[in-house]
Amino acid sequence: MTDVELRHLATFTAVVDEGSFGRAASRLGYTQSTVSQHIAALERAVGGRVFDRPGGPRRVQLTPLGEVARTHADELLAKADAMHTAVERFKAGESRLTIGTFQSVSNTLLPVLVRRLLDEFPRCEIRLSEDESDSPDPSTVDLLFYDLRFDRTDIEHLKLLDDPYFLVARRGQFPEGPVGLADLDGAPMVAWPPDCAQPALEEALTASGIRPQYVFRAAGNETVLSMAKAGLGSAILPWLAIHGAGATTDEALTIHPLRPPVAHRELYLVRPAHRTLSPLATRAVELAAELARDLEALQ
Repeated sequence: MTDVELRHLATFTAVVDEGSFGRAASRLGYTQSTVSQHIAALERAVGGRVFDRPGGPRRVQLTPLGEVARTHADELLAKADAMHTAVERFKAGESRLTIGTFQSVSNTLLPVLVRRLLDEFPRCEIRLSEDESDSPDPSTVDLLFYDLRFDRTDIEHLKLLDDPYFLVARRGQFPEGPVGLADLDGAPMVAWPPDCAQPALEEALTASGIRPQYVFRAAGNETVLSMAKAGLGSAILPWLAIHGAGATTDEALTIHPLRPPVAHRELYLVRPAHRTLSPLATRAVELAAELARDLEALQ
């Protein structure tokens, strides 16, 4: 039965519906000889005749074997049609996309990305997972936003943007303009917990001889900024976190470049290597790169 082809089954059902090879040929756009060839191929595959051919204008009739073949032909053609429909919907973006994220992206790039995807692919399904740990697993999602590179050969990285660090402080704590790193040595500071990109920042400060006094740590950007606003201590945060929390327009806070600057944070879009992306995921990657360029232009 491995020689049965869908086109042979489609021709077979057309002959059944039309009652003759000639009318089936007209319906399908084939020649009558092509219809005969398809039916002959089907009969070879099933091992017997599927039609009795009375000749003349009378309708062809199904043999008992043909009756069996017809039942399964209808089922197979329906499944093939359902597969075709599902494939076309998949190509049109009607699929599921899982995205891993963290708060700086969740508050800035991601909402715009999701809205754009839903506008372009109204029937897609998007699932989001926010993970602030320093070791998220990229294999559990289709795409992962992350601020470090993975030292793994099974992971592909697309760098989206450089995210420079700024000092955020209660207004009046520092003069307007850049703040020297030396002014932060021993100064009270609020900060993120020592995970993700935070250890690299603190190592850079230590390498420059700067050892702030960390008086409070919190994972939430808004919490860190609220404590800075309260005067508990200043905070060094990347621009994306500052922008996403609305601190750039908060009159109680001032934002200062650092002199000399510390190495910026890098934002990546990560995915498992050698895994074929769906059309929806491919478009998500394109849009993420486009939106990252827009954000970088605002810095």
